[in-house]
Amino acid sequence: MNSTKTEMPPAILLCGGQGTRLRDVAELVPKPMVPVGPHPIVWHIMKSYAAFGVRRFILCLGYKREVFINYFMNYNSRASDVTLRLGHENDVIYHDSHEEEDWEITLADTGDRTMTGGRIARAAKYLKPDDKDFFLTYGDAVSDIDIAALLDRHRKGDKALTVSAVHPAGRFGEMSIAHDGSVAGFFEKPQTEQGFINGGFMVAKREIIDRYLTRDSDLVFEQEPMQAIQQDGEMLAYQHNGFWQCMDTPREYQLLNELWDNGQRPWMNPQA
Repeated sequence: MNSTKTEMPPAILLCGGQGTRLRDVAELVPKPMVPVGPHPIVWHIMKSYAAFGVRRFILCLGYKREVFINYFMNYNSRASDVTLRLGHENDVIYHDSHEEEDWEITLADTGDRTMTGGRIARAAKYLKPDDKDFFLTYGDAVSDIDIAALLDRHRKGDKALTVSAVHPAGRFGEMSIAHDGSVAGFFEKPQTEQGFINGGFMVAKREIIDRYLTRDSDLVFEQEPMQAIQQDGEMLAYQHNGFWQCMDTPREYQLLNELWDNGQRPWMNPQA
């Protein structure tokens, strides 16, 4: 796994939905906190970015956000042996180091029922003034995608939004991709053409916040904003032919955990 020498943009993760199709598995926790092996799937996603040098994460929280807060506020205690002195505030010694020590994680409350477009706009206040780009993805899919190559494609293409195009079983909205890599069509319902869908793992210019988004709780990023970006000729595709798998149903939850248990974990070894 490689990391870049220059500072990578931050990653915004959409983690606020209820995940109703996974309700049998995720009744007590939000879908991004459903475990794959010993860790929640959101941790696996963050590790994929961190492998390429991403250290800043902004989590757009909503449904049961306290589960995320509890997990990350107590992360060092979970990852280390601990010595503490009862009665002495903050007198805690963590004995083991871990790879995630330099992660900066912002847990942003973006509203319990806010849609994806509104969540991104609300979380954007945590971008730094010099963040010209940011990664954007969902909290329910893992991949061995080359994050550095994705960013390079985005910056060389000079579009407002670059989306990853992947080849899963078709039940999602599809994209039509032109020869130059621009997105020629974006379809909400699957009608198989090239067999590509938006797999998340996107990169956006900061300018999309003011140009295409509002803080409206009803704004769905995948509808009007993405359609407008595509129609303006500002959407580019990065084609990924490697591993990609979402966890949207109990069957997919079982599949990912079987892969983990069998030691087949392609998302833990991103392409370089």
